Amino acid sequence: MVTGSAGFIGFHTCQRLLSQGWQVIGLDAMTEYYDVALKARRHAILLQSQGFLAVEARLETPGRLLDVFRQHRPDTVIHLAAQAGVRASLDHPERYVEANLIGTFRLLEAARRVPPAHLLLASTSSVYGANTRMPSAETDQTDTQMSFYAATKKANEAMAHSYAHLYDLPVTMFRFFTVYGPWGWPDMAIFKFTRAILEGKPIDIYNHGDMARDFTFVTDLADGIVRLITAIPARPKAPGMIAEGDSLSPVAPYRVVNIGNSAPVQLMDVIAAIEAATGTTARRTMLGMQPGDVPATWADTGLLYRLTGYRPHTRVADGVAAFVRWYRGYYGV
Repeated sequence: MVTGSAGFIGFHTCQRLLSQGWQVIGLDAMTEYYDVALKARRHAILLQSQGFLAVEARLETPGRLLDVFRQHRPDTVIHLAAQAGVRASLDHPERYVEANLIGTFRLLEAARRVPPAHLLLASTSSVYGANTRMPSAETDQTDTQMSFYAATKKANEAMAHSYAHLYDLPVTMFRFFTVYGPWGWPDMAIFKFTRAILEGKPIDIYNHGDMARDFTFVTDLADGIVRLITAIPARPKAPGMIAEGDSLSPVAPYRVVNIGNSAPVQLMDVIAAIEAATGTTARRTMLGMQPGDVPATWADTGLLYRLTGYRPHTRVADGVAAFVRWYRGYYGV
């Protein structure tokens, strides 16, 4: 089962699962946070596979998720449905309470009543907040979130840990780092930059371009998620049995794992890659730091490699070119 299956990351994760022969139940509420036609098109592609079943459902609705769990009894649950975005959480925090807190609570309640073998939940690199240690490791403290979006995801981690401890529910939280790629959502920086550049409009560059992000290509991310399915955490028999660098909880079958490219790229270099892929020079509006943002992200992916033998690897220049090709094709530009 994949929640948020019509979303950007959910769509690619479902594609990866279907390509490996999984039967996939995809849940999505088709909310209007951005173009629903884009979500519908993603689901339509997934429905071309006989192994995919689409269920339109809002996670927050009492009893709805439990009904789906009881009907299908999924072996693995990948929870990607969420209200995303740092900046939108400044203007509409209630949406984040409903989707990220209440929706995740409903999922955890359904999972404890109809337990899957493994429950994997999306978190975000934004939980690292004001931390200055780079690269960010899963064992670092995460107590200084800079946006309400990040705060809800940190709360999801705490909620999931409590359920893992109380009900012996194996849980893996994965923290994403600046995901981009084809079929992306319009609020992504690379999406907004590409659209504006092709339309001849100026792009807003925050912190005067002095920002770096660990840009992660979406198919690399989906591959990492799927590989983690078999890395099921087990409650340790003793705290001393946890390997150094492992985020495994000492009191629960619960672990946090970074999924990132582990290669931060300067924002201005990403803009240059978009200019190269579009053949157009951007008109630039230089601005100060946006509230809730952080100047840099960088993933330590050593734990992901030790658990799965995999590291994301797509170079930003290649990933940006792939996104621009998709954008031109999808929008006929």
